[in-house]
Parts: sequence; C-alpha cells; structure tokens
Amino acid sequence: MNDNHLFEKTLSEEEIFDGIVVKLWRDRVELENGKTAVREVIKHPGGVCVLPIDSDGNVYMVRQFRYPFKEVLLEAPAGKKEPGEEPIDCGIRELSEEIGAFAEKVSYLGKLYPTVAYDTEIIWLYLAEGLNFSGGQHLDPEEFVDVVKLPFDEAYRMVMDGEIPDAKTQLAILKAKAFLGR
Repeated sequence: MNDNHLFEKTLSEEEIFDGIVVKLWRDRVELENGKTAVREVIKHPGGVCVLPIDSDGNVYMVRQFRYPFKEVLLEAPAGKKEPGEEPIDCGIRELSEEIGAFAEKVSYLGKLYPTVAYDTEIIWLYLAEGLNFSGGQHLDPEEFVDVVKLPFDEAYRMVMDGEIPDAKTQLAILKAKAFLGR
C-alpha cells in the first residue's frame, strides 16, 4: 500500500483567531496528487461526557441553554477539559460540578470525534455508577443548569425518537445500553 495514499502533508500553519474556548487555524496542505489545498481547523482542548446512572436504573441529565442553537437541550453532564487534565479527572469534576454527585465506579465507554472535517475536539465518554449526592452541585459562575432524573429506558426512547439531538449524549446512552446489556 502506498504510504502517501489519502495522507495530506502540512505545508504551513497560520493561527487566525485565538478565542476563549477555540483557536482557528488556516493550514496549507499538499494532497496525494501533489496539488495544494487550504484547510481551516478549529483547535479545541476536548471534553468529557459522563452518563450517571443510579442503582434504580435512573439517569441524571442536565437541561441547559445552548446559545448556537438558541434552545434548551437535555444532555448528559459534560464539560471542557483543562490543559493537562486527564479525561477521567475532568469527568469526575464535571459530575460533581453539574449534578453534585460522586461515583464509586466510572467505566470508560470510548471517545467521539464530533466534527471530523474541521475540528480537533475529542469527547471522552464515561458511565458513572454507585452515585453519592453528598457534595452538592457547584456550577461555574456563568453556568445555569437544571438536573433532570429519568428512567434509563425513557432516555433511550428519547434518543431513538429524536428528542435528544445532542451527539455526545446520544452516543453515551447507546453505548451504556450495550455496556450494561439493558
């Protein structure tokens, strides 16, 4: 097999925007046929999504306003990774901040590349079990969420019926269903 097949060689990189959450780069690449093209890339630190499920089979989700869509969405607790932070540590932190819970058991469900054409974001997915709610919710100053508890089967139905459009939440629920054999 040809090592250059499908590979694009980076010729130059130019940062054109440095934001609070994302950075935007314009790169020039060489294609396998020798021609050049421009690639715009959003560089994102990544995030974690944690699906908490209690011993009664209920999941805990958050409702929050998502500005790009001008909608309140139902999502699994999630958040942006801090520089150098391990994904599992981010997940444990977000679980505590958003729903005030600690989990006795956290299982890795995989990772998700939400937007492969122009974004470097990776979202790591976890299932949290053995929940303890003794810590209390402690949101970031600009974060406003409502915690929603619902049966796992209802959350699964909502995904399948298109009532939960958030990709990370959909995948966490579908993978948890397979992982738990529900």
